[in-house]
Amino acid sequence: MAKGFKIAVLVSGGGTNLQSIIDNIKEGNLNCTIDMVISDRQGAYAIKRAKENNIRAYVLDRKEYGKELSYKILKLLEGKVDLIVLAGWLSILEGDILKVFKDRIINIHPSLLPSFGGCGMFGIKVHEEVIRYGVKFSGCTVHIVDSGTDTGPIICQKIVSVYEKDNAKTLQERVLKEEHKALSEVIELFIDSKISIKGREVRINK
Repeated sequence: MAKGFKIAVLVSGGGTNLQSIIDNIKEGNLNCTIDMVISDRQGAYAIKRAKENNIRAYVLDRKEYGKELSYKILKLLEGKVDLIVLAGWLSILEGDILKVFKDRIINIHPSLLPSFGGCGMFGIKVHEEVIRYGVKFSGCTVHIVDSGTDTGPIICQKIVSVYEKDNAKTLQERVLKEEHKALSEVIELFIDSKISIKGREVRINK
């Protein structure tokens, strides 16, 4: 088990996945610390969650920083954390941060990628499209972040059934529970150095 494993969590909204990570650390299920939380939106409730748990929190408003956002994040995180976790993060990371943290940035997406991913597919919009399309199964995906949008190598997927009585909100609630599980499971794999990546192939080492 890695000693002193540190993560940064990037989040744009309420931070329920962030809270799940915080809770798992407190309960002893994750042997790591959240070094800092970064949001790209003023007023994001995730910042309040971080401060309530004595975690350093920064707001780098994407409206203010624009194309410089990724660079500013890199300057905050370089040499300080082992893993970057995107947990409901809506801005695109680009440039040097993808090189410096190659294969060490993960994202949680509320569908079974590559279905229902890409630009404009986030939050409730994903579940609305899942219902509209009529698929029988949905779920969530944790993947490596690359230069595309929701295109990186897949590490973990959790599946939920889509029922006839479902609407976007009820489906979202069930998928979110699986997101909480998947994200912490993948973080634990990184802590234990059990992930190896070659191209699109992700291997979980026993």
